[in-house]
Amino acid sequence: MSESVYKVIELVGTSSESWEKAAAAAVERAAQTLRDLRIAEVVELDMHLEDGKIVTYRAKVKVSFKYEEG
Repeated sequence: MSESVYKVIELVGTSSESWEKAAAAAVERAAQTLRDLRIAEVVELDMHLEDGKIVTYRAKVKVSFKYEEG
């Protein structure tokens, strides 16, 4: 079995609808520029509020992908 190395980055996705859509937005954006995504872990959820009302759901997501030196 060969050895592999994975890099982990942290992203914040946002949505006006839900935390699930916020997390999905982060992963979908990462998939546009990174190859071989492996794991996405939601590490924190919060909301942006205005006048006591939810404006934006935010999901902090750690995404791992296979690290390849170029």
